[in-house]
Amino acid sequence: MSLTYFSDGTRLSFRDSGKGLPLVFLHPTPLDGQYWRPLIENLPEIRALAPDFRGHGASELGTRLPAGVFARVPDAPVLSMGQLASDVLALLDHLKMDRAVFAGCSIGGYVLLELWRRAPERMRGLAFVCSKPQADAEANLAKRAATIAEARAGDLATLFVGFANNLVSAATRAEHPELVRELRTQMVLTDEAEIAVQAGLATRPDSVPTVASITVPVLAIAGAEDTAVAPVDMEVFCAAPGGCTYEVLSDAGHFAAYEQPQKVAALMNSWLLQFR
Repeated sequence: MSLTYFSDGTRLSFRDSGKGLPLVFLHPTPLDGQYWRPLIENLPEIRALAPDFRGHGASELGTRLPAGVFARVPDAPVLSMGQLASDVLALLDHLKMDRAVFAGCSIGGYVLLELWRRAPERMRGLAFVCSKPQADAEANLAKRAATIAEARAGDLATLFVGFANNLVSAATRAEHPELVRELRTQMVLTDEAEIAVQAGLATRPDSVPTVASITVPVLAIAGAEDTAVAPVDMEVFCAAPGGCTYEVLSDAGHFAAYEQPQKVAALMNSWLLQFR
């Protein structure tokens, strides 16, 4: 069931299901909280909270996003990791929830790192799925600017088809083409939201130093065929002083939790035993 709450005057959406250990799932872009549904169905004894980031799913984007931050596109509005972290904290406050375990994929993981900097006392453990602590390299910044240009040209449909095809593994495309179609239908951002997200991703900070401060258990799951986040990038999480379980899934791409929900669930269920 989809529920709502408010953060900084913006109406946001989330899903709340199950009973047990609270686990907050932060989705990748341009998808929404539904991304986690196949995984959550394989995780018993948890209370799953899956918000839609602002501008995604049923959540409003809001009207007060700053501009002038992304140097390559200085007039682009910016949906920062800081804003998204504030929204997640507002959800915890709305639910009167002091602490939880968190899982994040891609941008969801970047928000986890910002949350750790802001409110580590509210985080019992951090699971990163196809996400990394490094900031964008120059090539990535150029791609962000190009994506913003495509969005402004009104070519989001073509852009999202490319995302759906290129970010899943070759094995998934060949063996489960229906998953590619499902992912594409869930990509429904507006032009304005896509522009703001890309500018926010481009201007996120380098979080490698943050990893060295994480004192709670970490789970890092990489996709061997992920074209956006290389497994070697995720090895940095092994330096977390709270301990890290690091796994690489063969035949998985950037959307590993959707491509291989049962395998990701098996890894998560084993890791979650320490919190029960």
